[in-house]
Amino acid sequence: MSKFDEEREQLHNKLLEMSSLVEAGIEHSIRAVIHKDESAASEVFQNEARINTIEVEIDGLAIDLLALHQPMASNLRFIVAALKINTNLERMGDLSVNIAHSARSLIDGPAIGAIVDIPLIAGLVQTMVRKSLDAFVACDVVLARSVLTSDDAVDSLRTACYHQLVAFMEKDPRNIRPALNLLNVTRTLERVADHSTNIAEDVLYYVRGIDVRHQSGD
Repeated sequence: MSKFDEEREQLHNKLLEMSSLVEAGIEHSIRAVIHKDESAASEVFQNEARINTIEVEIDGLAIDLLALHQPMASNLRFIVAALKINTNLERMGDLSVNIAHSARSLIDGPAIGAIVDIPLIAGLVQTMVRKSLDAFVACDVVLARSVLTSDDAVDSLRTACYHQLVAFMEKDPRNIRPALNLLNVTRTLERVADHSTNIAEDVLYYVRGIDVRHQSGD
C-alpha cells in the first residue's frame, strides 16, 4: 500500500469514527426529548469535545493529502467530499447539542400531548442520517438518492408539528415555554435532515462526479 493509500484510509476511518459519534449524539438527543432522559442528554454533551477534535484532525489529513500528493479524478473527489462531509457532520453534532439543551428544559415540565408527532419526524430524520452515512461507506448511489427524496416528508411533518404546537400554546399560556422548546426541536431536526441531504449529495459527487444541487428531477 502506497503512502497516499495509507493516508487516504486514515482519513476514511476518521470520517467513520466521526459519523458514529454524530449518529449516536442525534439518537441520544432525541431520546432525551421523548423520554425526558437526563443521562441521554449528558451523553450528547460529553461527545461534543471529541467530535470537534476529530473535525480538526480530518481537515488536517485532507489538506495534507491535497498538498503533498496532488490527487486526481476519483481520489480528488473523495478528498473534496470528505471535507464537505466533515463540515456537515460537525454541524449535525452541534445540532444534537441544541436538541439536548431543549430536552433539559423539558425534563421538569409537564407532559405534552402535542409531542405525538415529534417521534415521527425524529424517526424519519434518523433514517436519513443513517442512510446518508451508509451511502458514503458503501459508495451507494441508490441509497444516497433515497435520502434526497425523504426531505419533503420531513418538511411536511415539521409544518404539522408547528401547527400542532401553536394550537397547544393558544389553549393555555402555561404551555408556551415547553411548546417553544419543542418548536426548537422540530426546527433543529429539519436542519439535521438538510445536512443529511448535503452528505447524500456529496456521495453522488464523489462516486459519480455529478453535482445534483439546484437541479430539478434529481
